[in-house]
Amino acid sequence: MVHIPEENGPRVRARELGLPLGRFKPGKFNAITDVDGVLVGHSTIIKGDGPLRPGHGPVRTGVTAILPSNGNIFMERMTGGGFVLNGAGEVSGMTQLMEWGLIETPILLTNTMAVGAVSDGVARYMVERNPGIGDEHDVIIPVVGECDDSWLNDISGRHVREEHVFEAIRNCASGPVAEGNVGGGTGMLTCDFKGGIGTSSRKLPEVLGGYTLGVLVMSNFGKMHNLRVGGLPVGEVLAEKFKDTPKRGHTYGSIIAVVATDAPLLSHQINRLCKRVALGIGRVGSYAAHGSGEIVVGFSTANIIPRRTQKMVYKLKILLDQRLDPLYEAVMEATEEAILNAMCMATSMTGVNGNHSPALPLDEVRRALDAFKPIFASVKKRPQQTSAPASRERPSDEDREGEVTVSTARPTQVRGAEGIPFPTRPAPDEAPETPPEGSSSGSPSGSDS
Repeated sequence: MVHIPEENGPRVRARELGLPLGRFKPGKFNAITDVDGVLVGHSTIIKGDGPLRPGHGPVRTGVTAILPSNGNIFMERMTGGGFVLNGAGEVSGMTQLMEWGLIETPILLTNTMAVGAVSDGVARYMVERNPGIGDEHDVIIPVVGECDDSWLNDISGRHVREEHVFEAIRNCASGPVAEGNVGGGTGMLTCDFKGGIGTSSRKLPEVLGGYTLGVLVMSNFGKMHNLRVGGLPVGEVLAEKFKDTPKRGHTYGSIIAVVATDAPLLSHQINRLCKRVALGIGRVGSYAAHGSGEIVVGFSTANIIPRRTQKMVYKLKILLDQRLDPLYEAVMEATEEAILNAMCMATSMTGVNGNHSPALPLDEVRRALDAFKPIFASVKKRPQQTSAPASRERPSDEDREGEVTVSTARPTQVRGAEGIPFPTRPAPDEAPETPPEGSSSGSPSGSDS
């Protein structure tokens, strides 16, 4: 076996490598927690070394918790949705989520065999906070996503307990989010390198609404030769260097992504947003293999749907469908960066039976990036076009960052089912009574020349 030396330098997030990661700017923490009120916490379990002894270890797993609101999500629900690109995986509670379009529990991420234990832990947590569940109130189905970490972890030993669920929820906080070998991502791989938890965010400019969007992934998919880093075919180069290194072969893996935004979206719009996450996953190298589960859950914090109300109706803020395009682009960028952050921040790990997952060699990524820097530099140096003045005939619909002010932004001219512009000419049965000036199709008596 060819020995690949491990890097000793510090791990850094993908953006610090200078990778081209899209045109929209990240939020303050470049994390899902940039969406106001969203909290993230982890519980990490690492125990033992050596041969696999089911029920004893080695253990390389954990739990990641996402609280959609720092308030009471059970009593103050939010609009939610999701998307399944390939279903060789599971998110419990998703059937009800897609039917009702509501998020009413925390979202938890863990390994495949721990879904039941984590769901039970969330149920206890919710009942302790809301004793009326199952009596005064309806029952709950916690939202719990899973990936298979069996290449590094004693997954059949089911080492995740209720205490780890409570620990992850208790650790939930705003601000920077720990990435890589933490929480539910502890034993996960991505493209044959160490993967795990990663997150990123985007802040739209004010002209596009000023909305914040964040993505958190538990990344565990892919093969090395498919890896793309910032659009560069880094995996093809690394596959040759790591060709004699043992790799996970019996499973392709999966990825669970969670999207949060403060844009006022209905459930069907969140579903559409979640679909675009798949494009970001594909950018890194996934082809949604037969045995892989690419499942996305999303929610919007903009509207609160109360569980109790004396009213017959409640009012919602809703973003026009034609204004979703910038969010689609932003979620694709944030997803790609979140996956790369998981890989860049993860360190190498040895698990059951000595199975070893190397960390993504950042020096190799830097070398590949250096080769393309002249091209990137030439793109950045191009003079930016200024926005043309809005005209009455052709309203401006520019969306470049920093080039359009709110006062010059006009409604989109995209023809949509819910926003068809006024016709530019009358329908056949609404022809004008008098012919247009200069027309030769007047009455027979009008021709006396």
